[in-house]
Amino acid sequence: MNLTPFTSLTWAYQLHYYLCFRTHRRRQSFLSKEYCLKELIAEICERHEYHLLECQPHPDQLRSLISLRPNQAVAKTIQTLKTNSSREWNKQWSLDPPLWAGGYLARSVGHVRIDAVRKYIDQQGGHHGYDCRLLPPVYRYRVSEPITLSTAHASFELNHHLVLATCQRKGLFNSSLGRALSEYWLRVASKHGFAIDQISTVPDHIHLMVRLVPSMNIEECALLLMNNGQHFVGKNYPQVLIEAGISQLWQPSVYAGTCGEYTSGLIQKWLNSPE
Repeated sequence: MNLTPFTSLTWAYQLHYYLCFRTHRRRQSFLSKEYCLKELIAEICERHEYHLLECQPHPDQLRSLISLRPNQAVAKTIQTLKTNSSREWNKQWSLDPPLWAGGYLARSVGHVRIDAVRKYIDQQGGHHGYDCRLLPPVYRYRVSEPITLSTAHASFELNHHLVLATCQRKGLFNSSLGRALSEYWLRVASKHGFAIDQISTVPDHIHLMVRLVPSMNIEECALLLMNNGQHFVGKNYPQVLIEAGISQLWQPSVYAGTCGEYTSGLIQKWLNSPE
């Protein structure tokens, strides 16, 4: 069964990231010039369509809270901020390059903490009234030992909550199909270098908790899951789609939200507070 792959998606999203990087050899390059750095970073973010929520410059480092779009990756964002700020700063203040050290810290944050999101995903069967059935059409997966993701010169933890809905919200998934698709997705994640920590399938939609490396954006991850998942179901369970009378497995719209140990509000308040 040949199904047309998705190439673009409609999004509902909230993607917040705390980013921190330091000057080369911890030089106090911005001493008494912190406000100038803040203005420069705000201008770069506006030019490249990053939404700067908060920025806290220090003499030897920059801490920021940034909201990104689904097609914007953390690594590329940091590279853009570093490259542009270094060029403009060295031009204005005649410093010897490089301005920034090679590494960075990146953490996902959100409106609620990650433990609350994990609990919400776990409770999907009961939330939609399926758990009281004799044979609930629900499958739950939660990793027992999280896979370690790494990249050179970076410390990161990028957690994303994804919600995918079936085409026309048809009730396609039962527990066995949910398990089969989940097991296939774990192989896809391993092949493409991201991690799936949690899955909850109900008949007409699926919740996932995924962790990304900084070079991958959430749109790329969602397209991998949707297109590979659609291929898997179309190849191995074509009767599910035929009986539902649909030619695509998914709706071309996705929800994505970041979450972490701390909330966006708490990080923003911390960045606003005096040291």
